[in-house]
Amino acid sequence: MEICFLNRVINLSGVTFDSCEVVAGGLFVAIKGTKSDGHNFIDSAIEKGATTIICQWLPKVLHDGVEYIEVEHSDKALAQVASLFYGEPSKKIKLVGITGTNGKTTTATLLYDLFRKLGFGVGLISTVIYKINDTEIASSHTTPDAVKLNKLLSEMVAQGCSYCFMEVSSHSVCQHRIESLEFTGALFTNITHDHLDYHHTFAHYIAAKKGLFDALPKGAFALYNGDDRNGKVMIQNSAATAKSFGLKMMADYRCKVIESMFGGMQLMIDSKEVWVRFIGGFNAYNLLGVYATAVELGVDKEQVLCQISLLESVVGRFDYQISPQGVVAIVDYAHTPDALENVLSTIDGIRRPSQRIITVVGCGGDRDATKRPIMAKIAVEASDIAILTSDNPRFEEPNAILEDMLKGVAGEASYAGKYIVITDRAQAIATAVMMAKKSDAEAIKKGLYGDIILIAGKGHENYQDSQGVKVHFDDKEVVNSHLI
Repeated sequence: MEICFLNRVINLSGVTFDSCEVVAGGLFVAIKGTKSDGHNFIDSAIEKGATTIICQWLPKVLHDGVEYIEVEHSDKALAQVASLFYGEPSKKIKLVGITGTNGKTTTATLLYDLFRKLGFGVGLISTVIYKINDTEIASSHTTPDAVKLNKLLSEMVAQGCSYCFMEVSSHSVCQHRIESLEFTGALFTNITHDHLDYHHTFAHYIAAKKGLFDALPKGAFALYNGDDRNGKVMIQNSAATAKSFGLKMMADYRCKVIESMFGGMQLMIDSKEVWVRFIGGFNAYNLLGVYATAVELGVDKEQVLCQISLLESVVGRFDYQISPQGVVAIVDYAHTPDALENVLSTIDGIRRPSQRIITVVGCGGDRDATKRPIMAKIAVEASDIAILTSDNPRFEEPNAILEDMLKGVAGEASYAGKYIVITDRAQAIATAVMMAKKSDAEAIKKGLYGDIILIAGKGHENYQDSQGVKVHFDDKEVVNSHLI
């Protein structure tokens, strides 16, 4: 097909930045990444049939019959060309981006579920899964690369989707994956300590999140968490119409938690009471964001509240069960200090005095190491017993990661006896179940359960990544095998 890029008409059969995926007559974009440089693979791409090359600097040897286009930022060019190649799909669908440290997956997924219940064709791009109506596609990244992203959007348009709800990671903004996408609106959940291994400073992390809102066109909406101190920072200089939501401060969309227990919460949203099947203040924020987004998209408020009461928890997000012996086991994706603190605070707010909290938690390898001691300290302080264990060590040694975590609790006399270290995650979970106090049948009938086990960090993930090898590992499966 023909596209016009930088006032040049290009005839191409495909677009890629991976030399292994080049097709005859295709376009190859050379991108300098953090681990490899696409400029080193230009000759390989040409051998496979590439007839057009976009690059930031020309190779020493130019091949006859190949068109070279030199640009300042090849990652931006990739996104622009991908959008054109797939017919600018974001202009043909109402695209809503959700960004923040915590709550992105839950908010995006619940919006997808809500609009499917309302009868619309809907797409979802999330950490857990990509969806085109009811068709599921395995997720590779929170926000996929620009080529895959535009291809997904074009398929959504072809399948009759009116809306797409999409997680927007800070990495994707910095790497210009969302360049040339036209958003109908965006939502900011919150921002806390995370990804400093990539961004290096919190200010740079904030700026990356803000990039989504800076790119919003006039006429779009920008929803932000007014209770987050950086909420207003997100919408500074944005051309979109900004509105706030919150539980504490005055906001355009308000919510109050009236009652919370295992099984759900009674919420007051915009002066209307609604019972929801979710637990915790963090979920109240997520649901309020869902409500606000739906209203901004033109859905009747009463209709939104009715459907919100029917929504169910997202897999791996405060995913709890109660064993026949009354032990409560919760699997949650909490992998940042703020998320872990929020989950533990929620559990503490609904437990009985006799119920102990046993927390199993680890930290991932090759990721922000500065949060490791903080998370260990939070787990030990907010739990009766904390079991520090492995998460996805990737290319780090599990015990080295645990040594970093122990820096947050070592030498504190009040923590003595409150934590143990078990490197093997399966053994750590089994130990937590063994330690948990049970309840008898009569107590369980009255809702008087035993101890509460929180298994944090992996949530929906069904693998453990070590030294480049992924083996099947599902927290929920493991804990189920021990609960009786």
